[in-house]
Amino acid sequence: DVEYQVPVDFWTAIRGGTTKLQIQRQEVCPTCKGKASTGGAQTCPECHGSGQVTQMGGRMKFNIQCPRCNGTGKVTHACATCHGEGTVYKSEPLEFRIKPGTRDGQRIRLAGKGNAGVNGGAAGDLYLVIRTGPHSVFTRSGDDILITLPVTVAEAALGGRIEVPTIDGRAQLRIPPGTQSGQKLRMRERGVPSATREGMRGDQIVTVEVAV
Repeated sequence: DVEYQVPVDFWTAIRGGTTKLQIQRQEVCPTCKGKASTGGAQTCPECHGSGQVTQMGGRMKFNIQCPRCNGTGKVTHACATCHGEGTVYKSEPLEFRIKPGTRDGQRIRLAGKGNAGVNGGAAGDLYLVIRTGPHSVFTRSGDDILITLPVTVAEAALGGRIEVPTIDGRAQLRIPPGTQSGQKLRMRERGVPSATREGMRGDQIVTVEVAV
């Protein structure tokens, strides 16, 4: 499996879209087809196919495993393209879809887009970990949007309706009479559409800041 960290801007994570990425992954060597060798196996010239060689120890002789063929009696020639690895690295462009409401740290799995499998096995998966960017006005917490709103002393004391920015544009918010600085007001379903729960949406939490 392969994992990539993918930076996504604030609005793309909320509204969705497509993102392009250049990835590096291992593919099956086109020359040896993943076998890591070419030309087939040949008799080991060191042990002449026996898999063992004789070693002297003083006046005694010992038969040990042939170090060249590892006791198999056969040797192969490493593939010149992949140097005996069976795989080669390849860089390729990738385009994938970001769902509306995708959160920071969310993982997207692309099956079969990871490194080539070993010994003819299936390829691994590619995991994309989304890293969302910040915004100058809005702060995101899950599917909720947090915002600090300055109001005058008169607006806080007497109450009224004022315009506030939301991710969908400007909207009216009722300020109750006697609102205190630091008080939080909730705007239902003015937050981010959920990427995991169809038809659900977060709220916008407005923290009132009385400007003296």
